[in-house]
Amino acid sequence: MAKIGLTSEEAAQSLKEYGNNALSKPPQQTFFEKLLDNFRDPIIRILIVALLVNVVFVYMGHADWVETVGIFVAIILATFVSTWSEYSNENAFQKLQEEASRITCKVWRDGVPTEIRIDDIVKGDAIQLESGDKVPVDGVLLDGDMKLDQSVLNGESEEAEKEPATADFIWGPETDFLDPHRLYRGSVVVEGQGLMRAEKIGDASVYGQLTQELKEVDRDSPLKLKLKHLADKISYFGYSGGFLIFFAVLLHKMFLAGGWAAYTANSAQILSDVVQALILAVVIIVMAVPEGLPLMIAIVSSLNMRKMLNDHVLVRKLNGIETAGSLNLLFTDKTGTITKGRLEVVGFITGSLNEYKTFDSLPETVKEYVYENVLLNTSAAVADGKILGGNITERALNQYIGDYRTTFLPLRNSFVPFNSASKYSFACVQGMDEYTLVKGAPEKLIPLCDYYLDEKGRRLPFTDDMKQALEEKMVELAGRAIRMLALCTYPKHVSGTELPSRGLALTGILAIRDEVRPEAVEAIQKVHEAGVQIVMITGDRKETAVAIAKDAGLLQRPDDLVWTSQELAEKSDEEVRRDLHRLRVVSRALPLDKLRLVTIAQEMNLVVGMTGDGVNDSPALKRADVGFAMGSGTEVAKEAGDIVILDDNFLSIKQAILYGRTIYNSICKFITFQLSINVSAVLINFIAPFIGIEKPLTIIQILWINLVMDTLAALAFGGEPALESYMKEEPKKRSAPLVSPGMASTIALTGLWMTAVAVAFYKSSWVDSLFRNAPNHIYTYTGFFCAYIFMAVANAFNIRTEKLDLLDHIGENMGFVQVMGGILSIQFLLTLVGGSLLRMAPLNGQEWSVPVLCAISILCVETLRKLFRRHFGYHAPTNK
Repeated sequence: MAKIGLTSEEAAQSLKEYGNNALSKPPQQTFFEKLLDNFRDPIIRILIVALLVNVVFVYMGHADWVETVGIFVAIILATFVSTWSEYSNENAFQKLQEEASRITCKVWRDGVPTEIRIDDIVKGDAIQLESGDKVPVDGVLLDGDMKLDQSVLNGESEEAEKEPATADFIWGPETDFLDPHRLYRGSVVVEGQGLMRAEKIGDASVYGQLTQELKEVDRDSPLKLKLKHLADKISYFGYSGGFLIFFAVLLHKMFLAGGWAAYTANSAQILSDVVQALILAVVIIVMAVPEGLPLMIAIVSSLNMRKMLNDHVLVRKLNGIETAGSLNLLFTDKTGTITKGRLEVVGFITGSLNEYKTFDSLPETVKEYVYENVLLNTSAAVADGKILGGNITERALNQYIGDYRTTFLPLRNSFVPFNSASKYSFACVQGMDEYTLVKGAPEKLIPLCDYYLDEKGRRLPFTDDMKQALEEKMVELAGRAIRMLALCTYPKHVSGTELPSRGLALTGILAIRDEVRPEAVEAIQKVHEAGVQIVMITGDRKETAVAIAKDAGLLQRPDDLVWTSQELAEKSDEEVRRDLHRLRVVSRALPLDKLRLVTIAQEMNLVVGMTGDGVNDSPALKRADVGFAMGSGTEVAKEAGDIVILDDNFLSIKQAILYGRTIYNSICKFITFQLSINVSAVLINFIAPFIGIEKPLTIIQILWINLVMDTLAALAFGGEPALESYMKEEPKKRSAPLVSPGMASTIALTGLWMTAVAVAFYKSSWVDSLFRNAPNHIYTYTGFFCAYIFMAVANAFNIRTEKLDLLDHIGENMGFVQVMGGILSIQFLLTLVGGSLLRMAPLNGQEWSVPVLCAISILCVETLRKLFRRHFGYHAPTNK
């Protein structure tokens, strides 16, 4: 008997020389490495500078430590929340990946089969494979016959047939998935069994080489680019405002002193005024810095990550969510994403062209023949009236017959399995009579049929005209990407391995298809409405791809393009750029095709998404701005992706886009709210010295306003719901600024209105008359501060929706109501206990009506803006 496999000594030597089959994992960031990365955020960097400036002034005794602590807490919370969310999701992902390392394989060692972990296989091992097994290494088939699903490697859905190699077979350096003797790691045995020899293991396998190619691509996310731009603008605004206020305060002091000569006579007073002006300038600069923005982004991302998990979407990287919302172009797989990923029998056609949708609707006699053919004419194991395992077609047939049983099932005497040459299989059975059940390709079997079975099971002549009509029907089905399988009977036993040239009776034609998911059709329509171009990339032939694309709603216009891989290869990059906007399908695609298309699209400044499940998809998944890996895909694909679609459903991709847009819109709402207060606060403090106001807002009051517009607002806007209306917006351009013209107009309008109200409070005798007379106008000052906070809260309700109904979807974010209610409650309490520290005193009923009316006024101003926008077609500021 020939030796099989390695001995223990040989295995140990092979391990020492070539290593084991474990794959080197891509480097994973630790918690602290992720934390350090988050500290590189542009807004966080501004905050750190502001923190250092504040620390210096606190040390000199010229600044308040409360603000310093506030900035420090904002930095820590923002970075830790985002880091922890990403790190915990990464851990959840790694737990999913660990399952792959628990796989065991049957390997021959010392002449006996032994089960070992997949990582412990060494070069030269003889590995036993059976139906359903995943090939653990690259190697050569030594014995047996099998069919493999290699789609994870080459994208081809068609099963590959493998046969034993000759004794002189040499494993060369080339990669050839179509070689009938080579088996590659990641393939799945769908039929047959065999023995293989390990040739390339671990990182040396094709699978392993692709894993090592997954290097980080240095390309900023759209939001990161926009935040960098915003950080520059905020820095410029804050420093310019602080500089102007510094000089405005000194000019005001000089004016009060009676001119330059009188003012410079008192050097001690000048020094004191310079310090005070500098403190106020620093406070304004710090106030202009949105320390709540990173916290808000962390909160809204974390909240939506948990919601997305309920929708079968696991986010591995935080920037993957917001990038999904900015997609311009999405390259997607077909199998399992747009389609169900499994074959189904969708119809049955008799020789007389009668059609039946389901197995239960078949006439009883025909049903019995179909049932017998499915169970007896198969190479798979059968038990309790069911096929166990089997290939993809046999699983479809098994599902088709369901729980049907016959009272009597014939015995199988002999069986001739399917082979690629004859394209049929048949089983000779012994029941009340001897007969043969035949199953195979219609083009092979119909010419052998002289009869067909009618609804009562009678053998009737099958004429040439009937055959022609059936052929035309099958051509129509083929155009809809439907595979066909003919079922026939022969009234005698067949000897040998070939059927007779005539005398068969056609039972019927089974129509089999990988059906389009109904929910995917709706999701594709929603994604199209969102302005995202979808291109289906598949390894299937062109006719199948076109049929699926039409059913899924991808091909709708006459000028939509469908390319094969060969046609794509013949085009220059410039030609691809020119026609990319019309591309909808790429068939017979190769891994390099996907990578090339992603690269070209990114060179066009588009935000690109890619879905995939195979090792062959991994480079493109990593290269894309956001990679959607399928939950049932390979470990390599999931390592390469930013987001894992756990249920492999296109509907979940649509949900990821929706949540991405929700995050973007929530951030825009928060920024609009925050910058409205920033603009008004800077303007008020800048104008005040020129109109004779000493301190329109005290430093403590500014700190409270800062808390309202930063941390508390972050909590309020962070819980905004995902609205389907976001899917009707156009994608944001990658290079577009975060603050759109519409947002800028809202910020300017509300900021100027709040500034005008402040001027009215301090300079209008009529407004002053609404409050009681008191030293230092304490009640008027209290009224203004309350009015400012009330207007900020009212404006938050304005900004959270573009509808006139300010309570639209408010029930889906009750946290917003609670935060805003809390701000108003605290403001009321501050009037009772603030005293001289906050320059506040308790107001009476009439005096409280003034801040309330001011809040109503800003509601009216924003309502007029919304009506103006509707009438003149003006774009929503928070969404465009």
